[in-house]
Amino acid sequence: MRPSCSVVSQLDDRFAHLYNLFNMRTDRITDLSSEEELVFTTLRPTKLDEFVGQTGIKEKLRIYVTATQGRNEPLDHVLLHSPPGLGKTTLAHIIAAEMGVNIRVSSGPAIEKAGDLAAILTNLQPRDIFFIDEIHRLRRSVEEILYPAMEDYKIDIILGEGPNAQSLRIDLPPFTLIGATTRAGLISAPLRDRFEVSFRLAFYGPEELRAIIIRAGEILGIEVIPEGAWELAKRARGTPRIANRLLRRTRDYAQVKGAGKIDIQTAKRSLAMLEIDEVGLDRLDRAVLETIVSKFNGGPVGLDTLAAALSEEKDTITDVVEPYLLKEGFIQRTPQGRVATDRAYTHLGKEEPRLI
Repeated sequence: MRPSCSVVSQLDDRFAHLYNLFNMRTDRITDLSSEEELVFTTLRPTKLDEFVGQTGIKEKLRIYVTATQGRNEPLDHVLLHSPPGLGKTTLAHIIAAEMGVNIRVSSGPAIEKAGDLAAILTNLQPRDIFFIDEIHRLRRSVEEILYPAMEDYKIDIILGEGPNAQSLRIDLPPFTLIGATTRAGLISAPLRDRFEVSFRLAFYGPEELRAIIIRAGEILGIEVIPEGAWELAKRARGTPRIANRLLRRTRDYAQVKGAGKIDIQTAKRSLAMLEIDEVGLDRLDRAVLETIVSKFNGGPVGLDTLAAALSEEKDTITDVVEPYLLKEGFIQRTPQGRVATDRAYTHLGKEEPRLI
């Protein structure tokens, strides 16, 4: 009997947790445990009107959703790509709610065989939404099944092996595929071209994050003073997931060592405890900058070398650390490797090496 996707996900979470314990890895404020993911789900908006930020994307989605509802058709296939934590999964659920249809959720690594994909697609109802997170990690054999499914709402299944193999074509109900990825460049061109709608979610501004934090505080039952929300928003790296995580940790601090509300002083003390500095860098961010500046004389340094020097995974550096450091101008990517900028030296309180 094959375990369900939720069981597999739980096992993966447990093995990852054990791996981190054995390797003495440091938890980061950008990571999200399975328990916190449950809480984060309750904080997610359920309508476009409740979704803060991404104004241009929301306006386009309103038009597309209203038009398809008027024609009683499924929404065109949608690709959402951005760094982690900017609302791709939330938007997928909002689209389903606005369309008034069901949503089936899976992820690229979880769909191991073509039969798994066929089982999901054949159980969809007309106009339903199928959401695949981390779609760039789909196996090639599974991905090729998606091509006719997306274009013609049909799938071809091979029954048997060798000379007795037969091809079976199955009709599918009209559906919408929503793919989410943090690495759009890793999606193959044939798959990417089959998405009629593609959105890149941008980082959020402090004002938008403050609104998200105040709304989440109301849901969690904690009073958040606007100045305290602003302090958290400034250090949330432009990411709602991190903003909500900072809010939950500051709520704990306010409950134990504060007055039960989040004002600016409580926020600052909580962030100091979490080692989040005034521009939102945590310990790993600063370790990356310190390594480039001190060990490699400011760079350039290659990704493999940098990951080895930090005893970190390359994916962690490229997916979690670098996007914000690049956005804020702390590092630059060059063909030779990563280079620290003037701002990195200033932030670390170090002098730039003199060129001879």
